Amino acid sequence: MIIGYSLNFRPINCYIMKGKSSKKLLMCGAFHGLEGITSKILIKFMSEIYKNDIKPSISIYIVPCVNPDGVAISTYGAKCAGVYQSFVEKVGSDKWQANARGVDINHNFDANWYVLHKLEVQNGITGPSNMRFGGEFPESELETKSIVKLCHKEKFDCAIAFHSQGEEIYWSFDGIIPKNSEIIAERMANLSGYTLSAPEGLAVGGGFKDWFIKFFNKPGFTVEVGRGTNPLPNSDLESIYEKLRPMLFDFVFNADKYI
Repeated sequence: MIIGYSLNFRPINCYIMKGKSSKKLLMCGAFHGLEGITSKILIKFMSEIYKNDIKPSISIYIVPCVNPDGVAISTYGAKCAGVYQSFVEKVGSDKWQANARGVDINHNFDANWYVLHKLEVQNGITGPSNMRFGGEFPESELETKSIVKLCHKEKFDCAIAFHSQGEEIYWSFDGIIPKNSEIIAERMANLSGYTLSAPEGLAVGGGFKDWFIKFFNKPGFTVEVGRGTNPLPNSDLESIYEKLRPMLFDFVFNADKYI
């Protein structure tokens, strides 16, 4: 189903795989333009479930690409920015993380947004840019609103945001540790070989995982896939996926036992 549209009217798709229990898990990728590989990982995961006709233990909702404009700009250049083309050309599309008008979606969620905004200003980020500008106010962007609306509607029991890179898992926010979060985080780390960690500086606040934990007080995670420099090359896709696969399929077969 389509849960919303980007500024340039690209659809934001959500795929639903119904599970055996009433619990629901949300997985989202490509919040940032340079991180399109996360979308490919989720599509590969979803395709494997469909191909093998697997019924998950809980319902899994997958939004492969939250920021389709940003991914298009990062991949193909400013010509994909529509009416924002001249702005993107002026800024330069080489390292494009934001949406088409220069708002970083993962700085735009209402989770200590005002604290993060002050930090952005202190670091010289005062307006639309290729990365790290959180917008004029929280949830100002269509892409952000689409995810927020979906979460309010479906009332997920757990959510995971996929980013790149670093092979790390973030699992708490602002001192909030929802029930079972630590257990799930340790399980994810053991199965993937990733490190449990905490973001710092401009990576704290404003993100989807932060908002989900703060608003719903339910387990929320950020998974930083792979290693290297964004955008990670497509040649890394298979090795990244194989390392993540045990963790991903643990949610498919066993999530009803710990979420």
